[in-house]
Amino acid sequence: MADADFERQLRGEGLLTAEIFYYFPDYPSLIQQFVWQDYDEAPDYPLLFKFLDYWRREIEAAIHSVRIAHELILGPREFRHVDEEFRLGGD
Repeated sequence: MADADFERQLRGEGLLTAEIFYYFPDYPSLIQQFVWQDYDEAPDYPLLFKFLDYWRREIEAAIHSVRIAHELILGPREFRHVDEEFRLGGD
């Protein structure tokens, strides 16, 4: 069985890192940072937006800004099936 993250990469998902800057309503001048990572699909980022919607509904901290970095580590274009193997050498 293949690793789930590897399968996601084969489907075209890349590693997304989101830096979420936020503050609590009682302390608007104190900005804090939360880092979140998951595999997601660019350019729509459905998992990121699902997480941010959850944050807005369930967490009392207000989001100030979000900075993202996305890296497509492995894609379908880099994977190819090999039918044969040839060995060179004596043994």
